[in-house]
Amino acid sequence: MPNESKRLSSAGWADLRHREGAVMNYYNDVANNCTYGVGTLAHLGFCSAEELQRPVSIAQVNAQLATKVRLTEQIVRSNVRDHELTQDQFDALVSFAYNSGESGSRDTFVAANSGNNALVASNMALCVYVHPRDAQGHRLPPRRVNGLVNRRREEAAPFKQGVR
Repeated sequence: MPNESKRLSSAGWADLRHREGAVMNYYNDVANNCTYGVGTLAHLGFCSAEELQRPVSIAQVNAQLATKVRLTEQIVRSNVRDHELTQDQFDALVSFAYNSGESGSRDTFVAANSGNNALVASNMALCVYVHPRDAQGHRLPPRRVNGLVNRRREEAAPFKQGVR
């Protein structure tokens, strides 16, 4: 497998931390899911009043981030086995999958595995919607998030280099 030894680079770590931000307590993300730290999902649905008061430590955030990054790296490696990625492309796919999840990244992985960089960038650009939840936890209609538009532009950039 051409990507089996790849790991998120130092620049990739910095980019991921910047894109995700770090919040040292529990909060409701743009989809109304209880989240903390560097985009770590605590659970689907709103945080309880107790959770919103709960601080998290830097050690907790860093441990959760490291665990999720290692898992996401493995997901990228196992889904892109046939086409060698550049380090920048690997970093971008890790960032994308960290945010979109394995199932939300599936079509993008298929395109990357076949070496279709233009389709990778196109698929990434489509993933700018979230499904917020109401107070009962039901999914609401999708909502476009401008922050995701900018993030996807950054993540797609390594796949656009040299593509006409």
